[in-house]
Amino acid sequence: MTSTPAKNNATCPHDKRVSCGNCRLNTICLPITFHVDDIDRLNDIIQRGRPLQKGEYLYRANDTFQSVFAIRSGAVKALTLSDSGSEQITGFYLPGEVVGMDGIADNRYTNSVIALETSSVCEIPFSRMEDLSLQIPSLQRHFFQLLSREITQDQHIIALLSKSSAETRIAALLLSISSRNSRRQLSATQFHLPMSRTDMGNFLGLTIETVSRIFSRLQKQGVLAVDKKEITILDLPALTTLSTENH
Repeated sequence: MTSTPAKNNATCPHDKRVSCGNCRLNTICLPITFHVDDIDRLNDIIQRGRPLQKGEYLYRANDTFQSVFAIRSGAVKALTLSDSGSEQITGFYLPGEVVGMDGIADNRYTNSVIALETSSVCEIPFSRMEDLSLQIPSLQRHFFQLLSREITQDQHIIALLSKSSAETRIAALLLSISSRNSRRQLSATQFHLPMSRTDMGNFLGLTIETVSRIFSRLQKQGVLAVDKKEITILDLPALTTLSTENH
């Protein structure tokens, strides 16, 4: 395969030459009130390395905390190990979302983060971001908002897993991906699932057989069209109703 440059102006989503100023995700990744000079200052501290390949670690649990990471393309999963050594997935992160905040409290990451597919990240050294936050109050507020969103999502997941039926859990996860795609100005009803059925089951506390059975049932009911990892939501109101039921 040759490395001849493409003749069009399309930008590869994994291109590390992308800056905060021209990134298509900056409307959700950065504070709305950011001035162009502030974007340049933030861009100066961000590090963009080579893309992560599927299965590659961004960081591991107990690594020393140094940075938070914004997902620019692809998707990653966060997981922790139980006392018995089994993996428990604690979250999926899509473009425009930030991982690594689990390391702030004890200066060590509590989760491991692994690429679900080829993914690019922006590494933001935390000490430098702290300094910059003192100079740019809107950046500090934005970071607090990210922390608050993370706490809210954790609380929602705990409530979901403690009370809800398997069908409700899957519906809620699909709607979460739908709304996050919409925030990125992508289709809310047609999308690719970056995670496997096994990963979904692990995250939701379900077996892969249960996950597959519910996808089949939702197809028969006309709620979804499923082609491997390609999802089309055919009846959004019905999926929304399912996501709020407790059986």
